[in-house]
Amino acid sequence: MPLKAKITQPAWVKGTRYYSTPTEDLLKEQPGDEADDVIFTNTYGVRSIELNRPKKLNSLNGSMARKIIPRLQEWQNSQLANVVVIKGSGRAFCAGGDVAALAEWNTQGKDGQQKSTDYFGLEYKLDHLIATYSKPYVAFMDGITMGGGVGLSVHAPFRIATENTLFAMPETTIGFFPDVGASFFLPRMDGEMGTYLALTSEQLKGVDVFYHGVATHYIDSASLPDLEARLAELVFADHLSLQERYRIVDATIEEYCTGLPTDRAQISGKLREAVDLCFSDDHQNIKEVFSALAAVEKASDPVLSNWAKKTSETMHTRSPTSVLVTLQQMRVGQSWNIAEAFQNEYNIAAKFMAHDDFVEGVTARLIRRIKERPQWKPNTFDEVSADEVSDFFRRSETLPLINHGEGSTYKEYPHEWLSLPREREVRQVVTKGELKTADEIVNHFVEQRNGKQGVREKVTEILERIMAGEGLVRTS
Repeated sequence: MPLKAKITQPAWVKGTRYYSTPTEDLLKEQPGDEADDVIFTNTYGVRSIELNRPKKLNSLNGSMARKIIPRLQEWQNSQLANVVVIKGSGRAFCAGGDVAALAEWNTQGKDGQQKSTDYFGLEYKLDHLIATYSKPYVAFMDGITMGGGVGLSVHAPFRIATENTLFAMPETTIGFFPDVGASFFLPRMDGEMGTYLALTSEQLKGVDVFYHGVATHYIDSASLPDLEARLAELVFADHLSLQERYRIVDATIEEYCTGLPTDRAQISGKLREAVDLCFSDDHQNIKEVFSALAAVEKASDPVLSNWAKKTSETMHTRSPTSVLVTLQQMRVGQSWNIAEAFQNEYNIAAKFMAHDDFVEGVTARLIRRIKERPQWKPNTFDEVSADEVSDFFRRSETLPLINHGEGSTYKEYPHEWLSLPREREVRQVVTKGELKTADEIVNHFVEQRNGKQGVREKVTEILERIMAGEGLVRTS
């Protein structure tokens, strides 16, 4: 039977806030909270969270976060809860946060801006709790997964993409910045893919979400109910470590991986090389990024030329302030640990709540739905000063988080081994030189990942780019 959430008042909600709102109030039920916007279900050892606002594409709001946080805490301490599954009702997993409500609040002055800031504080507490959760957490990213939905899934050890998955971080289109821990996960993507996705809001679809490491597994959506039922049957011995439990869950999910629709992502080969070239962290400012794109636009390859032209035009439609803040975020986020990422994003979000571009972007794009470029203030990149960008990164307040101590401040995902191999791993093996041929290197990673679906395809694509550019690997 579905269970309605029972809201509790945990002891962790202590600390100061960005302005004056006491943190103790954040989990209290608020007027307008819906009773059934989240449905919780217990099935043997599985505890399921179903986001239940299908007409709103399951957009995350405070009402939902106030239900999910105490339930996750309860399950974290329960010996009967073995695996947590989160999923969405309808055609979306979660299309983002309910930013239209935030924009409306922001028009009410500082009190409204504080209310919006409080929402982000609550959301980031939830996201960090998921990122540091002490039990296997499986996200079914079936359907639209953007913004706030990314925060509910991308930090999890198990992230399942399907043929329906549509991933994006579209914040610069609405005068905001990629948040929900994007400071942590985007700079750690292969090459410069994270910076590219952050600045352009480009979408990844289906199996590409898996190949680029956003998801850890790819299965057909029709298999999700059977997988959830199978996960419910798992029983863990008390002495098993979290990593050992992960291995069991990973092997179980792999049983439902029945093939990939393509052998590589759309952004691969020369196009992937162009992404790394144009968005390289060697570029000190946005002008250098645009110069690199302009050079590629002159290329003889029409695919690369058209991509560079479209990318440059797209970035010029975005909020200049948002793009410049996001570029800086991608550069400095590489050095932040997982807690610092959410704490710094809290301060950045608070400053955006007081910036004209957020209300303008949300109103233009999501409410009036105009096709024309919004009236950004400032309206060009040259009008945004370096001091204005730096001000977003001046820390004003430390957001109190839920989980503390060991495992709450890591600098690399402790469950990274559950994903496809990272490009840097492949390049390290190539540079080391002990394995001489492409077949030897591919087989090494296939064996290392226990025959995981997609390993052979991804490593092969990486080696093809290395051979084309550097000639360090023999084909046989």
